[in-house]
Amino acid sequence: MNTGKIAVQRLSDTIAHELERRILEGALKPGDRLQPERELSVELGVSRPSLREAIQKLVSKGLLHSRQGGGTYVTDQLDAGFTDPWQQMLRQHPNLQSDMLEFRAMLESEAAALAARRATDADMQRIGDAYARVEALFAEGPSAAVFEEQVVADLAFHQAIAEAAHNVMFGHLTASLFRVTHDHIDRNLRHLRRLEEDWQELRAQHAAIWEGVRTRNAAAAQSAVRRHMDFVQESMLASARHEERESRAVLTRKLKKPEAQSAE
Repeated sequence: MNTGKIAVQRLSDTIAHELERRILEGALKPGDRLQPERELSVELGVSRPSLREAIQKLVSKGLLHSRQGGGTYVTDQLDAGFTDPWQQMLRQHPNLQSDMLEFRAMLESEAAALAARRATDADMQRIGDAYARVEALFAEGPSAAVFEEQVVADLAFHQAIAEAAHNVMFGHLTASLFRVTHDHIDRNLRHLRRLEEDWQELRAQHAAIWEGVRTRNAAAAQSAVRRHMDFVQESMLASARHEERESRAVLTRKLKKPEAQSAE
């Protein structure tokens, strides 16, 4: 029988909801360790038993992972279901990379436009810091010594913009795509290292994206990202053609080698 009583939400559910919100919005990212229990309970103004119960709820959901004696960490559960199968598919079906880039162009250009409109002062600071980092590293040129740092900085710059769109789907989808396409981005940058003018064009594109967001010009930010993604796609095709020529050259040498040996 319906008694008409209003269900009262348990305190642990309220705490779990707040922690979920922080994970969704990116305040807590995969791999982040939660504050010590004592500090977090004081920050939230709740008892430690209620906090423990809330954490256990999120552990059972797969959003948090507790290590014996080593704290509690945010998992990548929200993104893993998307990331894992696509990484393998991209390796096995290289033609999918073009579709992935097309999707990235739509996603990131809209995220840049939203970031230009919605970014807070703190967001602008993070994006500016990320841009300064990528520019400083790229200014060193296509150097093997800092190449991996350049890749990471490039991704961090684009991710900072996606998070400033203040749409949880943009932030999580972009992070997932970057994990999926990391190897692809690595190959593209290696290809772009061959020509100085391409490397400088990449720097100019980053500068244009940052300028569009910084000046809150949504159309300019969106256009700059589109130009950047078109350039990346052209680079990808050029890289594929280069790799194909290299493969053919290697195969030709292998085929000719037995002939040379038999002639002897």
